[in-house]
Amino acid sequence: MATRVALKFMRECSLFRKVKFNDNSRHYFCTAASNGAAIGLLIGGGAYASTVDEATFCGWLFSATKLVNPFFAFLDPEVAHRLAVSAAARGWVPIEKRPDPPILELEVWGRRFSNPIGLSAGFDKNAEAVEGLLGLGFGFVEVGSVTPVPQEGNPKPRIFRLRKEGAIINRCGFNSEGIVAVAKRLGAQHGKRKLETSSSSSLTEEEVVHGGKAGPGILGVNLGKNKTSEDVAADYVQGVHTLSQYADYLVINISSPNTPGLRQLQGRKQLKDLVKKVQAARDEMQWGEEGPPPLLVKIAPDLSKQDLEDIAAVALALRVDGLIISNTTIQRPDPVSKNPVAAETGGLSGKPLFNLSTNILKDMYILTKWRGRVHKKIRAGATLVQLYTAFAYGGPALIPMIKAELAECLERDGYKSIYEAIGADCR
Repeated sequence: MATRVALKFMRECSLFRKVKFNDNSRHYFCTAASNGAAIGLLIGGGAYASTVDEATFCGWLFSATKLVNPFFAFLDPEVAHRLAVSAAARGWVPIEKRPDPPILELEVWGRRFSNPIGLSAGFDKNAEAVEGLLGLGFGFVEVGSVTPVPQEGNPKPRIFRLRKEGAIINRCGFNSEGIVAVAKRLGAQHGKRKLETSSSSSLTEEEVVHGGKAGPGILGVNLGKNKTSEDVAADYVQGVHTLSQYADYLVINISSPNTPGLRQLQGRKQLKDLVKKVQAARDEMQWGEEGPPPLLVKIAPDLSKQDLEDIAAVALALRVDGLIISNTTIQRPDPVSKNPVAAETGGLSGKPLFNLSTNILKDMYILTKWRGRVHKKIRAGATLVQLYTAFAYGGPALIPMIKAELAECLERDGYKSIYEAIGADCR
């Protein structure tokens, strides 16, 4: 079946024709983001006649994606990425039917997450595959970064695999179709979600409580600036005005190393001025009972102690709802430094970034006085954890595996809920 699905998809796909903090309101995200290679998503969907129970069959589908994953290693990283997004957008991906372990459920910003594992921005840059990606079992999906005006990004090639090191280097440079295209897609998804929830009015509150504006999980929208923009704040404000109505949370991305001058916005004065303007733009809009979407700031891992103190001070003073820690790094730690690909310009993500980003996470958790690898991130102070590079290499099968391992780790450590583990290593 996997072979038939893959062949049919390749015939249809144009690619082949052409080739927080935590004080009740603030929270930390931890992310291993990169804009890069993608994964084997070409299985699932379709019509099956099965004699096994749904949970068993669902598990088989996710495990079967491991057979497809190696196919993507033979493709150019960006072609593989494009193919994966198209597959998810078309529904050629498995759908998670099994409930998440109750110990993983948590509430952040008044929103219920069935689990804390999300997909980082950079994978679905243009909100093409939100429904399919949420259906994989992520607790949340973040789209973007979205720029006001469409732009191509940096010249290709711009994505490079370091498979042995479990890493990716990218210098995409905010390639985006722009906020108008993204708004159309998110608007359609939002309308579909409203119809689904209204038709479920007969269900109890507990049965419909999970999910957000786009589907069964929470949707984040990551905002960026255009490369040639002269008014940086205006770019982010435009993104807020156009896209915030569709977002469960918003992100100001000021940490990509691939857009000239962007990381300078992490300075104390620059950050303070920017956040004030974005908050004002959000708060001047009309909101219902649920209020405006939370606003987060995504920071770099290549920051000095003083930089971290400045960011923490601004976040506390302006009551930023959370920080995403972190973006990619311009450093090349061992063993990456020994790989010839390390000479490529761009941000590094994946396993080599783990210790650096975790240390930044701990520092920020302590500075703000808020209270497997995913398990370590949670204990270091993360409320939610985003994947990208690990997902690119591991594929859909990685998602249920991580959730099961995280639940096992929490129970092993004697925790009754995930809340108890947040920041445990910083106490």
